[in-house]
Amino acid sequence: MRTIDVSALLDGACFNAFHRRVLFWCALIIIFDGYDLVIYGVVLPALMKGWGLTALEAGLLGSCALFGMMLGALFFGPLSDRIGRRKTIMTCVILFSGFTVINGFARNPVEFALCRFIAGLGIGGVMPNVVALMNEYAPRKIRSTLVAIMFSGYSIGGMLSAGLGILLMPVWGWQAVFFVALVPLLVLPLLVRQLPESLNFLLRDGQVSRAQQLLCHAVPDYLPQPDDQLSLAKGQASKVSILQLFQEGRAVNTLMLWLAFFCCLLMVYALSSWLPKLMNAAGYGLNSSLAFLLVLNFGAIFGAIGGGWLGDRIGLGRVLLAFFVMGALALSLLALKSPLPVLYLLIGIAGASTIGTQILANACTVQFYPAHIRSTGLGWAMGIGRVGAIIGPLLGGALHAAALPIQASFLAFAVPGVVGAAAILAFLWYQPGRRSLGSAEAVEPLRGAS
Repeated sequence: MRTIDVSALLDGACFNAFHRRVLFWCALIIIFDGYDLVIYGVVLPALMKGWGLTALEAGLLGSCALFGMMLGALFFGPLSDRIGRRKTIMTCVILFSGFTVINGFARNPVEFALCRFIAGLGIGGVMPNVVALMNEYAPRKIRSTLVAIMFSGYSIGGMLSAGLGILLMPVWGWQAVFFVALVPLLVLPLLVRQLPESLNFLLRDGQVSRAQQLLCHAVPDYLPQPDDQLSLAKGQASKVSILQLFQEGRAVNTLMLWLAFFCCLLMVYALSSWLPKLMNAAGYGLNSSLAFLLVLNFGAIFGAIGGGWLGDRIGLGRVLLAFFVMGALALSLLALKSPLPVLYLLIGIAGASTIGTQILANACTVQFYPAHIRSTGLGWAMGIGRVGAIIGPLLGGALHAAALPIQASFLAFAVPGVVGAAAILAFLWYQPGRRSLGSAEAVEPLRGAS
């Protein structure tokens, strides 16, 4: 009888067709997720004009989806550790796609806010689960890179939102961009067939034969035998509790991750919600303002993939620290009057070091926690971070309502970058949380593998 260490097999696997399939479907989900989320920043100028919204009302409306995302992350993250990632992901896709389509039929701000809230539940719930699933199956030597590539789909979705807004809104109105969200529902049957279940969940649930089949696809060199015993990751447990995030010396690190998520998501959603409106108020036309949103998300792709590549070599924690500092600096420089090419460059860097930073923070978090609380850890980090995401649009609305120069808004958005850098520095400085996991796997992605 053989005892098979599942985690060791997955860690040492060579990238193959199975990994490409998981990467493709997880990235596709994140593209749809990013589209549905960024869409509010695209339609905001039209909504304010059409419904006569004040800046504060617009900020509050933008926070409805983010409040839903907070609850969705807090609920669906731990739920998937109990019922499986696959069922949870499918439920979330139905929620965020279905109610984004319905959003196009909203006749007033109240109906719009309700649809955005329910869609937000799905958007917030799906993110921690696809990140955890990709992290679980990715070979260790390219894990950060694959998670970053997958999550860069968020920025592709944001670019699609802005691009389709430029094409569709002048002809069909703001409602048209919401109807595009029907596409994920059309591909859902394929998604159900192609997306694998978490091996850790299958083994906890006693579905050994199904776990063996998936392991054969992920690691073709593995030849199953009838008496094989598949061992769970060290520290695995049958029951999942939020308290486990604070056990074994993880308390300080967990709190620092929560603070970093709060700061980063505040910057991300303040920019995503208000960048087109701020640039429109600065004298740029609507299409030009949406182009800045395109550049923001285009920069995020480079930041995520480049940061993931660096993270596999020098450690994600170090990369996060550098990105927070770079984000604060780029946003501060946006407060200065610059030529248009320099403005585009700074916005691209801001995208790389805000949205890109959030993508890398997701990867860092799932690598920090043991497998059995991975979705719970990321779900709670994202859930707490959503408080910052809710504050971001409200802060932008308050600054805009105060009729302050746009430079004041960019400086205010830069402050969380400084606080986030301090949180990551404390996360790197405090060692017991990582030592307590008892394995190099928990330490090396954060400090840099040798």
